Amino acid sequence: MAKDFPSRAENYSQWYNDLVIKADLAENSAVRGCMVIKPYGYAIWEKIQAVLDKKFKDTGHSNVYFPIFIPKSFFSKEASHVEGFAKECAVVTHYRLKNSPDGKGIVVDEDAKLEEELIIRPTSETIIWDTYRNWIKSYRDLPILYNQWANVVRWEMRTRLFLRTAEFLWQEGHTAHATQEEAVREAETMLGVYADFAENWMAIPVLKGVKSPGERFAGAIETYAIEALMQDGKALQAGTSHFLGQNFAKAFDVKYLTKENQLEYVWATSWGVSTRLMGALVMAHSDDNGLVLPPRLAPIQVAIVPVFKNEEQLNLISTVVDPIKKALEKKGVTVKYDSRDTHKPGWKFAEYEFKGVPLRITIGPRDIENRTVEIARRDTLEKETLQITDIEDKVVHLLDQIQKNLYDRALSFREQNTFTVNTWDEFVDTIENKGGFILAHWDGTAETEEKIKEATKATIRVIPLNNAKENGRCVFSGKPSEQRVVFARAY
Repeated sequence: MAKDFPSRAENYSQWYNDLVIKADLAENSAVRGCMVIKPYGYAIWEKIQAVLDKKFKDTGHSNVYFPIFIPKSFFSKEASHVEGFAKECAVVTHYRLKNSPDGKGIVVDEDAKLEEELIIRPTSETIIWDTYRNWIKSYRDLPILYNQWANVVRWEMRTRLFLRTAEFLWQEGHTAHATQEEAVREAETMLGVYADFAENWMAIPVLKGVKSPGERFAGAIETYAIEALMQDGKALQAGTSHFLGQNFAKAFDVKYLTKENQLEYVWATSWGVSTRLMGALVMAHSDDNGLVLPPRLAPIQVAIVPVFKNEEQLNLISTVVDPIKKALEKKGVTVKYDSRDTHKPGWKFAEYEFKGVPLRITIGPRDIENRTVEIARRDTLEKETLQITDIEDKVVHLLDQIQKNLYDRALSFREQNTFTVNTWDEFVDTIENKGGFILAHWDGTAETEEKIKEATKATIRVIPLNNAKENGRCVFSGKPSEQRVVFARAY
């Protein structure tokens, strides 16, 4: 499968697109800018959902669902919010079609114009806060800790599977609190949930921090983010958590009666991750042989491939494989026994390698005689022979080892591609010839941030949490600076 497949060094962008398609994760749809997520890709997303959904519920959140349609007037109530999303909105203007008068197809019925246009959900703050006004009356109604799994539409002109599509899947949490301190704590807690998931399930190390004012979510007081580094040296924002202050409460007049019998506006957060995580998973670990998946998110953790010449041999092998499969599944391992006679073993080896299955076990008649199997790791492509009696414990150990190895490898890559620079010449040379994360002084002004972006296409990815104070000079303006921030080119 990898023969018609460009290497990362040859064309990283093409490598990524081809890999997503050929590994059966997703493909472009008939609708421009939208994708079809295929069963293998959706199985990964389901695992992501399952883990995160449990984490949300463990931290006290419940799931809800709000309409995909949002009245246009709602967006005008929070000025920065509408400004941030106005250019990405898809708008519904009519509610009926009719046959064309010339008999050629159908047309929009001009008499079926909506009294108020509806925005197809790019994010749900406005409709949720309009609803919260009816739900929140006193301090007894707080906090509200809700999340929804949904699809959103942001009308992108330049799209790429998983990374940027006109429609994508995500979750969005929306919480309401009595105090500023509670809301800030919530935003920081959810950032920690995302970071834990990225590192311990996706095996991707992330930087935690806050966005600069120019990179904040539209309508937020503070945006917290986790940033990951991909193998081409570009950053990818893997999750965000926003402290919204009282902006949306004031815009939608959401007040509560305090214990002291005073009316106060509530405090808000929102937070989310999307199918963009699928793109991060591909770009952080995969290689020129295809996908490499961390075991904790792999739809198939172990593929067992029998080598046989006839049905009699297959039946013999199956009598040995079936108890192995059941024993592994009891330990929580997802196993596929591929006994198809329509494909040769070599083809199956290539398929599972290309699709990133962490472990492959091969067993044939001679192996049964010797009471052994061959086991192959996807992360290192190493193979070894095991006694059948050792398989259960060895598989569990190897899956843990692969998970750790992928994280350690990604962390080592990030460390090797994080650079500290002190001058503008160093900055430009690094961003052009090395990429990666660049630690540099910034004078804190939006003007300098924008000029750096115009000159290099690099943006401030995060201002790290608990960032150490360090007096220096801005690499661009030369003005005084008290800390370094993280710059990178990004997806």
